[in-house]
Amino acid sequence: MIAKLKGLLDETGVDWAVIDVSGVGYLVHCSTKTLAALGEKGEACTIYTDLQVSENDMRLLGFAEAAERDWFRLLTQVQGVGSKVALAILSALSTGEVQQACANGDAATVARAQGVGPKLAGRIVNELKDKAGALPGGGATSGVAPATPAGGASADAVSALENLGFKPAVAARAVAAAQGELGEGASEGDLIRVALKRAAG
Repeated sequence: MIAKLKGLLDETGVDWAVIDVSGVGYLVHCSTKTLAALGEKGEACTIYTDLQVSENDMRLLGFAEAAERDWFRLLTQVQGVGSKVALAILSALSTGEVQQACANGDAATVARAQGVGPKLAGRIVNELKDKAGALPGGGATSGVAPATPAGGASADAVSALENLGFKPAVAARAVAAAQGELGEGASEGDLIRVALKRAAG
């Protein structure tokens, strides 16, 4: 089992990246949040992985944080949730938002992910409600909902940095770092302030 890769970011696509580890390129399928966190081509990166083997396919899934990998594994245990749907959920929501949605039975939040209908979202929150507290939520305060939806604030912060002339990958990485420092409930203004220091540094 390949649990983690540490190497250089060689290439990226819409939902995948190639990590060069001592001359061997590993193709890993990732959420958009993980892709943003990896940085730019040629930079050193570490990615947590999950190897999925089926009758006619074998693929490596990559995650910027171990918590994201843990939630991916939990999501794919739900009937009707394959790797593609699980990655779509983790692209639309932070691990903290997924945890809170499951803990609160909030199917509408899960249904924001592409390809997830109300029926499947309901099944996900019902099956994972009791397990939500056992996994880390990526910085969300337990039992306290974020004041501002993290996805909207972080997306607006990335857009603001891009408007200031920063490259999309640099802006996304800086905002992701700022959100990790400030927590899921950080406001757009705070995210921009901290992200600007990160990007400029």
